[in-house]
Amino acid sequence: MKHLFEHPLLSRRELLNRCGMGMGAIMAGGLLQPAEGLAQGPLHPKASHFPGRIKRVIHLFMNGGPSQVDTFDPKPALSKWNGKKIPNHLPTERPTGAAMESPFKFNNYGQSGLPVSDLFAKTARSAADDLCVIRSMQANVPNHEPSLMLMNCGDSQFNRPSMGSWVAYGLGTENQNLPAFVVLCSGLPTKGTSNWRASFLPGSYQATHINMKGKKPGDELIPYLQNKTLKPDKQRRQLDFLRKINERHLEARGSDPALEARLQTFELAYRMQLEASDALDISKEPQYIREMYGNTPQAREILAARRLVERGVRFVQVWHGAGQPWDSHSNIASGHKKLAESCDQAIGALLYDLKQRGLLDETLVIWGGEFGRTPTVELPMSGTGITTPNGRDHNHHGFTMWLAGGGVKPGTYGATDEFGFKAVENNVHVHDLHATILHLLGFDHTKLTYRYAGRDFRLTDIHGHVVRDILA
Repeated sequence: MKHLFEHPLLSRRELLNRCGMGMGAIMAGGLLQPAEGLAQGPLHPKASHFPGRIKRVIHLFMNGGPSQVDTFDPKPALSKWNGKKIPNHLPTERPTGAAMESPFKFNNYGQSGLPVSDLFAKTARSAADDLCVIRSMQANVPNHEPSLMLMNCGDSQFNRPSMGSWVAYGLGTENQNLPAFVVLCSGLPTKGTSNWRASFLPGSYQATHINMKGKKPGDELIPYLQNKTLKPDKQRRQLDFLRKINERHLEARGSDPALEARLQTFELAYRMQLEASDALDISKEPQYIREMYGNTPQAREILAARRLVERGVRFVQVWHGAGQPWDSHSNIASGHKKLAESCDQAIGALLYDLKQRGLLDETLVIWGGEFGRTPTVELPMSGTGITTPNGRDHNHHGFTMWLAGGGVKPGTYGATDEFGFKAVENNVHVHDLHATILHLLGFDHTKLTYRYAGRDFRLTDIHGHVVRDILA
């Protein structure tokens, strides 16, 4: 290669390209080699900063904002003040009125006596003593779009990599035949794929979105996954030929992240033919397991989530549908009841199932939305469609999420005021939650970084503290 260095007009990029050492060429060559060369691909298993308490995450995302005072944070004062103006009314997105008592009854469950409303009675009966209920969550603003971005990506204003993408980037995957990050969501929610994109991280860390609603396993679930005209050996030859063409393309243009991501997608799709359809085919579960989870669309997604994590998928996010189904500005009694009925049994079954399989100790299950709801009633307003004051507005000042699984201490943590409006004890910001999740996975959140546009980025930006009091 001496002649290359003797050429005075070569730029650094041209030199790397002629040497065949451009990063794009290296990655493309490694990724699209036959199976024995895949071990060092971008999703190969990686070591964390220190031994983690968990290996994988299931995020049950209750899109739209479930009400904390109607689920896991009982407030008897609301009955006393029902219909009256409460003294510590805080600013809300829209004008709200008097206190509104919960239409749901709370009961104590488990040896811990955890209070949970009728909405999640089955979850509570199954796993009350496994839940770490954080009642003092806080976000930045009471709007869906920025709060969705904050909860999923760590920044409410700018496009940033999602939490699942950061986890895939940090740990890779335990199964090279499946994506590291899978999103089960019927349709697209507010902000669409921005909720689970890789942003400036390499494209291989972006989620694979699967819509299971009304679809059968196989090609219907993941279109074009199976090649019905070519056998695997011929597909392999086709991919190898494509690799050679793309290597020439990369050599002429230098590193191209978009092309690299596309090449990685080709290879992953080839490998997914072996396991993806099987992993998502819940009909292969024994009947008693399917009955334990239930037969709602949400139940089928939650069962599929268990099948994915037990096969090595690192991060699975299960959305409660597209839009904002938990966004009960009116008719919260019927709205929340219907929503909970579609997932309560399955959530309880998931926790029980993971535990009986020995998976709960190394899996973290997260439940919650992007914010909570006001303890006050939302007032009818023109243009909102609200005609009767029987719902609740958005509330970011204090809301509830729970964790269950490896490394977390069961019980309750933090508190809101007597009405459930604002966190007043052991406040936990979304950044703190993210820092804690990464800690459980074995990462110092300040050191899991990626350099982009001249600075080091991280999921928690310049914020976040590990909530050590909830660690077991």
